[in-house]
Amino acid sequence: MSDAIKHECGIALIRLRKPYQYYIDKYGTPLYGANKLYLLMEKQVNRGQDGAGIANIKLDVPPGHRYISRYRSVDQRPVADIFEKVNKKFRKALKGNKDKAKDAHWLQENIAFTGEVWMGHLRYGTHGANEIENCHPMLRQSNWRSRNLVVAGNFNMTNVDGLFDKLVSLGQHPKDKMDTVTVMEKIGHFLDEENQRVFDRFKGIYENPDLSDIIEDNLDMQRVLHRSCRDFDGGYAMVGMTGYGASFVARDPAGIRPAYYYADDEVVVVASEKPAIKTAFNVEYNEIKEVQPGHALIIDKYGEYAEQQFVKPIEKRSCSFERIYFSRATDPDIYNERKQLGKLLIPQILKEIDYDLENTVFSYIPNTAETAFFGMVEGIEEYLYKQRKKAIMDGILFEEELDRVLAFRPRIEKLVSKDVKLRTFITDDSQRDDMVSHVYDTTFEVIKKGKDNIVVVDDSIVRGTTLEKSILRMLDRLGPKKIIIVSSAPQIRFPDCYGIDMSKVKEFVAFRAVLELLRERGQEYILDEVYAECVAAIESGNATKENYVKAIFAPFTHEELSNKVAQIITPSDLKAEVAVVYQTVENLHAACPGHSGDWYFTGNYPTPGGNNVVNKAFVNFMEGKLVRAY
Repeated sequence: MSDAIKHECGIALIRLRKPYQYYIDKYGTPLYGANKLYLLMEKQVNRGQDGAGIANIKLDVPPGHRYISRYRSVDQRPVADIFEKVNKKFRKALKGNKDKAKDAHWLQENIAFTGEVWMGHLRYGTHGANEIENCHPMLRQSNWRSRNLVVAGNFNMTNVDGLFDKLVSLGQHPKDKMDTVTVMEKIGHFLDEENQRVFDRFKGIYENPDLSDIIEDNLDMQRVLHRSCRDFDGGYAMVGMTGYGASFVARDPAGIRPAYYYADDEVVVVASEKPAIKTAFNVEYNEIKEVQPGHALIIDKYGEYAEQQFVKPIEKRSCSFERIYFSRATDPDIYNERKQLGKLLIPQILKEIDYDLENTVFSYIPNTAETAFFGMVEGIEEYLYKQRKKAIMDGILFEEELDRVLAFRPRIEKLVSKDVKLRTFITDDSQRDDMVSHVYDTTFEVIKKGKDNIVVVDDSIVRGTTLEKSILRMLDRLGPKKIIIVSSAPQIRFPDCYGIDMSKVKEFVAFRAVLELLRERGQEYILDEVYAECVAAIESGNATKENYVKAIFAPFTHEELSNKVAQIITPSDLKAEVAVVYQTVENLHAACPGHSGDWYFTGNYPTPGGNNVVNKAFVNFMEGKLVRAY
């Protein structure tokens, strides 16, 4: 992707279903759980590099002993930093006690992170400072084991203000208004109430010391989650652990954010992506299940698990950006979907190059567009096969011409290489632009100057800045006649509010394009009309009912917007002609049929809060406010 965007986070959960000694005896290490969690997190590091955290809970620990352990890090390599600290604890404790390395009882009494329940989190912050306090897991502590709560998640709530107000109305005084804190306190409040409900039920029957076990056996986590999450508006996949060892992963009712799990007689495992589970535990893909929308995988203190509905599911609108860009393409379904996205662009590409394959070179922007590029190449090969077949069926008489038709292959080159991840300290804009222009490098002497077209695939175009400042200038130095930038994703027109760092409309190049078109055609009054509708809806409390911002795109075709984007991103001194080809929404759905979440392309939000956010975002733009709308 040329325009880097961040998204919120990766999750991991492991429940060891056998006694701790079992894993030491079978796998020869007391670090079996830690090693597996490390693999789960490293294989999802694409989902978060701003920070990471882990937590571990020991079961059946006597009073007076610590049973919850947690490490978080904002180091440059946070996952490695965390697990080095865990390993250091083991090395220090076992120094002079090597004979205890396989004694589960001694290990659990003397070393942290020797528990049976593990949680991991990788953070990409869409907003907020990159400080350790913002890293998950979050911990809510209590002297009652069953009231302790550890939470981590891949989520963003659109109605955090309303959730905060409800906490205040309950008599709480939350320390922060962040959705992370609000979500944890909401679940924590109802976990407390559930504890009290069970306590009141059995307090006259059992003595207080015995009541702890009774409470833990009778807590209803499905009830806790239902009462906590029924008024959430957002996308979420969150994992939680209680102090007594029960755990859960809960997914939003539209299935916006992903969550998968695998279970056998040794473990229950949860992750944001299937390949992480497959690699870490060497299982088949068909053994990995998806947590259904509105459902929670609940694992009790004994390791028994069940998937239970905790809120009513709505129409499934899984995030299509997971398929286009975020998730790793080592998932076979995602790999094939991305290839199909590339293949479905062929008719538009052929039209743009006037079917001149002989003078066209195909390439891609590294590295996430590579799979779509493979699909595009397959599509070109299929087109050429049909052309060869037609030529033969039409009866070519000359052997030389037949040889030429049969021998022709599309010109595939790696024109663009990504040199380094630029972390520039330069504050002067002109110097920064020059530095950005050198993030990518190119391959010379493969383009016929003034004659060749260059077709370059990117997985999406968000802001267009890197194309304008770097890639187009770099490709222009090769001397092509025309440069066609191809996006395997449709035009990004609307903000996201469910965990992707795309919250301000003015940053989108497609939004800038529609503003230019409205100005050129004397239709800027539409902006004022939409602004008035948005303000009225917000003031009347009806902004959740409709996305009024759609109206500013209505006068223009897909092609008109693409052409204007091409004009915007083309530097004034560029010699080559520039065109932009975007995926259509129809083709996106054809390629990714099980993942219809497309609100950033269409404005069709899966929750009422999405409409509220887009209307507020437009008002912020019109009023010149550089703030998020949620």
